[in-house]
Amino acid sequence: MNMTKVLRSLGPIDIRNIRRDDLVAWMIYIPIFMAIIFRFGVPFIHARLLEEYNFDLAPYYTVLLSYFFIATCPMVFGALIGFLLLDEKDDRTLTALQVTPLPLTSYLIYRVSIPIILTVVMLLIIFPLANLTPFNLKVILISAIAAAPMSPMLALFLASFAENKIQGFALMKLTGVFLLAPIFAYFVTSNWELAFGLLPTYWPLKVYWMLSAGETNVWLYVVIAIVYQLLVTVFFARRFYKVLHQ
Repeated sequence: MNMTKVLRSLGPIDIRNIRRDDLVAWMIYIPIFMAIIFRFGVPFIHARLLEEYNFDLAPYYTVLLSYFFIATCPMVFGALIGFLLLDEKDDRTLTALQVTPLPLTSYLIYRVSIPIILTVVMLLIIFPLANLTPFNLKVILISAIAAAPMSPMLALFLASFAENKIQGFALMKLTGVFLLAPIFAYFVTSNWELAFGLLPTYWPLKVYWMLSAGETNVWLYVVIAIVYQLLVTVFFARRFYKVLHQ
């Protein structure tokens, strides 16, 4: 089935479902709220720290933005789609879908594509909105492309291992560890930093750090980030497929 037809068929349904669910509807606005808080809150905190403790927060803007934007934004949209999948699994919508003309593969491609697009678009919005660092379209776009696969990876992780939304929220808290852990790599100056590369969430952050530092040998890291996350996404997609057929 043509993906445009899939979007026209499922898109309006998803929007209605999100609007009806107060539990997840607010999640869409989290990146915007964070950007506004950063825009007005961080400069204020920076000034106070500098004045009272002579501590300059500016050198740490990169690591702050990498965690709260590059990592958290994909997590938000991944969780949003993951909860939609859990709802559809609970309602047996996905079981019914298997006897419709819409192939399950096309459905999963749609589910994977939407959070990727939302992540890229939102990152291009919230960085200039936060206005903490000079806006560089190339840096943000490449970083967004490297981070975007994190969304479907998380969505299918939740849908594969959680039985319902309650478990989904618990697992989402667990994923916070995998988002926070790579931040420590920013402060590691030895080759031990690559040990964090076992986590697929490390590579998009590393891409942003390198681009922000003006490094040019970044494309290998971009490829690793995309390929590694997509491989993990495929693994979760296969598990999700098995869960549906149990």
